[in-house]
Amino acid sequence: MKNQPEAVWINANPSFKVFENHLINHLATQKTIAIWEYIQEPDEPSSLEIALTLLHDYFKSQAKPVHLLGHGTGGLVGLLYARRHPERVKSLTLLGVGANPAIDWQVHYYAMLRLFPCSRERVLAKMVHNLFGEQKISQTKSLIKILEKDLLTSPSPHSLYQEVNISPESVEVPLLVCGSKDDFIVDRNSLYRWASWLKNGDRIWEFPEGHHFFHYFYPEEVSQQVLNFWQTLSQNTLVIN
Repeated sequence: MKNQPEAVWINANPSFKVFENHLINHLATQKTIAIWEYIQEPDEPSSLEIALTLLHDYFKSQAKPVHLLGHGTGGLVGLLYARRHPERVKSLTLLGVGANPAIDWQVHYYAMLRLFPCSRERVLAKMVHNLFGEQKISQTKSLIKILEKDLLTSPSPHSLYQEVNISPESVEVPLLVCGSKDDFIVDRNSLYRWASWLKNGDRIWEFPEGHHFFHYFYPEEVSQQVLNFWQTLSQNTLVIN
């Protein structure tokens, strides 16, 4: 197929698109990249299975395996898909996804709602600080609205009443896991626990700062790591740095 992409960015958090565009644009200077997006409708049950089924329908039209990458819930969808259909995946890059891959910002949000006797808006304001670092009041209000929208449109499996766990395990395809040293959601312990599951050629890469959305604050540095990984997949050397 002439127009088949070399890589597919999985977006399961449509309200977070603004944080992904710079990275995708950097990658697109070197590779043909498609964006696959899943939007959870308000009257639909929150279901990763629906997202995985629709993603598989999309890949049925692709003649060759492609590089998959995604952040947060998008990365989780990519991971689950690569485990089920490794023959369709050339490599997998996870951004902000820990060894317990179901842990996302919503888990922390619902935990804080249960533990602290304060308003929903104050909890979301605290989450803004945890996810992005110190922000101006006006920016905090804008980010709260984005988080509120994500609670409605993301297929995250968590709610106020349940927390879902997905066991860590390996994946057959080449794997790059990226994180940030000051990420509140995927801390260093969660990031480096991936080491137990890495194969020769797989990598863990940690940036010094940027919180959970490090790829938004430092798109050039992240894109360089991803592109370098794609270029060196033939090397069977396990790298942790």
